[in-house]
Amino acid sequence: MFGLPAALRRDPLTRQLRAAAEALDWPLPPAAALRPLLARGGLLALSRGGERAVIALGVPPGGVCELASVTKPFTAALADAVIREGALDWETPLAALGGPLRAWPRHLTPLALATHTGGVPPHPARAALTALTQFHGPYASLSPEAALASVRRWTPPVRPGQTPRFAYSNLGAGALALALAYAAGEGLSAAGAERALRRLVTGPLGLGTVSTSPDPARAVRPAGPLGSGEATRFGELLGAGGLWADAPDLLRFGEAHLSGEAGEHWKRVLCPPGGPPGQAGVAPGWFVAPGGVWWHDGLARGSRSALGFSPDRDRVAALLVRGGPSPRTRQNVPALLLSVLGASG
Repeated sequence: MFGLPAALRRDPLTRQLRAAAEALDWPLPPAAALRPLLARGGLLALSRGGERAVIALGVPPGGVCELASVTKPFTAALADAVIREGALDWETPLAALGGPLRAWPRHLTPLALATHTGGVPPHPARAALTALTQFHGPYASLSPEAALASVRRWTPPVRPGQTPRFAYSNLGAGALALALAYAAGEGLSAAGAERALRRLVTGPLGLGTVSTSPDPARAVRPAGPLGSGEATRFGELLGAGGLWADAPDLLRFGEAHLSGEAGEHWKRVLCPPGGPPGQAGVAPGWFVAPGGVWWHDGLARGSRSALGFSPDRDRVAALLVRGGPSPRTRQNVPALLLSVLGASG
């Protein structure tokens, strides 16, 4: 520390960024680009070639954070694991599972729901009301049966020869996890989906902090509207959001994609009409940016998250931000993550 300029000695964020850049041989953004996102606390976690660094400001480096929609890549990994067990295939109609799924439209497959190309509405119909009356848990009162019924009732039919369009859907991702739990023999519930995820994905990968119930001593309290510290509850739509994790486990999950331990489903890149603006395509659980970066971000009532990886550069990065959506964070969280990972466009 003796040889550092006084400005660096006083600025822990600059000091951490410089140390990480040197240790990983990775050009990182200046503190001025990251600091506004971490105004209420957060962290940037990095992995390259097996070496890791966690840059934290205002929160513990080992804090467990809300993932919100960064849960969706875990749902896709669960789909891949269930498929590898032989229960179904990526293009098998989920209606073929029978039981509570038998009346589903035949075009709804794991691939369609994991890539948001099944035409499922973004939310259950009742969410238009519960988003106001149950602000922190708009899906909390929805039963598994009601979620499946909502998919069946409100998903429009697909005409012969019709090209599936991209339409982002929390309902579709949540219902996919319920269907996967049923296929895995864990029962039709979010609890069953979490059991299947633990048995088939997070357990084998050693991701001990990934759960819906974080250790209270390690949980990073959200910073929501009017100072609320309440977490967002996804209820039975666990597949859309609701998981928590610490930074090392997120890095390990990303690394497992690069190593093949999490499967190779992410290589199924589609380019559907209406795809996310500025993106090269979508894959099960992921957006694909120009330059070959797979990523997803998440938005909860009092936190932001993003996770991505670059196979060509052997990089994984996660950004966990305390604080809800604002003009400062809504677009800049994924933009910074993509910049760190070297995405073009």
